[in-house]
Amino acid sequence: MNDLARSRSPLDRDRFPLDATAPSQPGAIDRWLRARLIAQLGALRDCDVTLIDALGDVRLGTPAAHPHDTLHATLRIRDPGFYRAVARNGSVGAGEAYMDGLWDCDDLVALVRILVRNRDLLDAMESGFARLGGVAMRALHALGRNTRRGSRRNISAHYDLGNALFELFLDDNMMYSSAIFARSDDTLESASRRKLDRICDKLALGPDDHVIEIGSGWGGFALHAAQRGCRVTTTTISEEQFLRARERVAAAGLAERVTVLLQDYRDLQGQYDKLVSIEMIEAIGHQYLDTYFRTCQHLLKPDGMALIQAITIEDHRYVQARDSVDFIKRHIFPGSFIPSVSAMQGALAKTDLRLFHLEDIGPSYALTLQHWRTRFLAQRDAVLALGYPERFVRMWEFYLCYCEGGFRERSIGNVQMLLTRPRCRRPSYLPDLAG
Repeated sequence: MNDLARSRSPLDRDRFPLDATAPSQPGAIDRWLRARLIAQLGALRDCDVTLIDALGDVRLGTPAAHPHDTLHATLRIRDPGFYRAVARNGSVGAGEAYMDGLWDCDDLVALVRILVRNRDLLDAMESGFARLGGVAMRALHALGRNTRRGSRRNISAHYDLGNALFELFLDDNMMYSSAIFARSDDTLESASRRKLDRICDKLALGPDDHVIEIGSGWGGFALHAAQRGCRVTTTTISEEQFLRARERVAAAGLAERVTVLLQDYRDLQGQYDKLVSIEMIEAIGHQYLDTYFRTCQHLLKPDGMALIQAITIEDHRYVQARDSVDFIKRHIFPGSFIPSVSAMQGALAKTDLRLFHLEDIGPSYALTLQHWRTRFLAQRDAVLALGYPERFVRMWEFYLCYCEGGFRERSIGNVQMLLTRPRCRRPSYLPDLAG
């Protein structure tokens, strides 16, 4: 049985129907909703937005003081159902309408950036019926709490889509996390290797170290670290990742150095010299943030170190984002959340772990996502050939643009936190950015 057949369920066709909503002519309600949305967006700042539909063209927005700071986007509304979707579910509804082919945009990343810059107006869109829709989505999201069983279900919904899908757009080391770009013209492969080297250097990994990794991915870090001579025990709760990581370890001849587990991080035992967790913290659920860092402490020897790479949100927006459901939580990563640095610091304060070094690599994530998006869309026919419908492709395009826009506007970041236990005496770390 191939990866796709093993991981796809009969429900996938219900979730991603092949036929988009049939076009319809704008009625009185559609016209009213259109006028309401145009009025809401009329105060957009630092942009030049053109909205085109069956009723005509509308220019929206005020340019920035400096022309090069003005963002441009053209929206073509193909079906008035778009206006109903936005009224019903706000920004999530807009994303769902994009999935259904009700509208297109010549620069979706720029549009996301415009909305981030005008967050006050975006929040206004989440009122009325959209607020009621948000209540329903929050209730559904709450049902996906990351208990041990819930975590497996949530992880499977994304990471078990099929290894063949991820192989179409990830780098050759299968890293599904931010790379580190020293230059904008770096290849994705070189930037990904730089990230892995940076992690190993920060932890001063050597042959005497036994590393525990929380969140295996497809084994990319474990293989890279093992080539430095250390031992690695890595765990995942994705069956697809577990199987592929074991295959890759065996193919590399590193089975004596790398152990791959299919186990929840909360059930790990033993103590290790070093701990690594690369963008796994977003999947634990905010209710388990204290549990996560307590587990990290217990898994480390008294002189141990940990490297946590995490997507972050601005501190002042953490609670609002935590308690709301956006497109990503609804359609891409069920059960997820984005921590803030302060939220993680609050959880760390309940352990003996010390923040030794912090580096924000968020700008590199925008470039990473740009590479993924370019590769993914270039493989559109291959994705469809795997059995995924056009609606799925459009959902992923929206997801990748949504995230890239957030990173380009710095509303979300990505940090590497180097943590130490009390007996650690690691010298100061001074990174070579050109390395």
